[in-house]
Amino acid sequence: MTEIVAIDGPSGAGKGTVARAVAKALGWQYIDTGAMYRVVAWKAQKIGRSLDHEDVVSEVATTVSFKIDDHRVIIDGLDVTTAIRTPEIDVAAATVARMPRVREALVARQRAYAAAGPLVMEGRDIGTVVFPDAAVKIYLDASPEARAQRRANDPAHGLSQAESIGVVADALKERDHLDRTREASPLMTASDAAVVDTTGVPIEVVVGRVLELVREKLAG
Repeated sequence: MTEIVAIDGPSGAGKGTVARAVAKALGWQYIDTGAMYRVVAWKAQKIGRSLDHEDVVSEVATTVSFKIDDHRVIIDGLDVTTAIRTPEIDVAAATVARMPRVREALVARQRAYAAAGPLVMEGRDIGTVVFPDAAVKIYLDASPEARAQRRANDPAHGLSQAESIGVVADALKERDHLDRTREASPLMTASDAAVVDTTGVPIEVVVGRVLELVREKLAG
């Protein structure tokens, strides 16, 4: 088994917070693959490319220069950490994520990270497609209400304080539909993944549970 912890799940389930904390506790790399699709969408729009044409967007996915670390996303030397986390980029990222050639280009980049050593990677197809032989597979989930509340309270996504939970919930529902029905690598639970429900559970408790699962697997 590859020394990789794959954390999948829908938007608002807590993947980023949990994956980052788990990586820090283990001393491993942390990679947010969702940010990569946001990067492609943002870059394509920035240079005036239409998201309607897969060949154009896949070229962006292959050629865009970016760096992703624990706290920042850099494209061509420009810090876009905040710029790629807006409701508009949420929609654009879901659009490009449905394109098989875009996914092919980014999956190749994601797998390349394993050459640098053990890692915790989060996304929607890590345990099913990117690293099906990962040592540990976790699927985080939560109730729609909990996910909407969490996303609405997350300043990283630039949501207005005046925006209602209902609006956020509707946006997440649409994103879920796009992710689960796309032809290329749809969001699904790997058959050998441990499912952890984060509804109403303090984040430190979720992190502790995931670390227990990781250590049990690695010890076995």
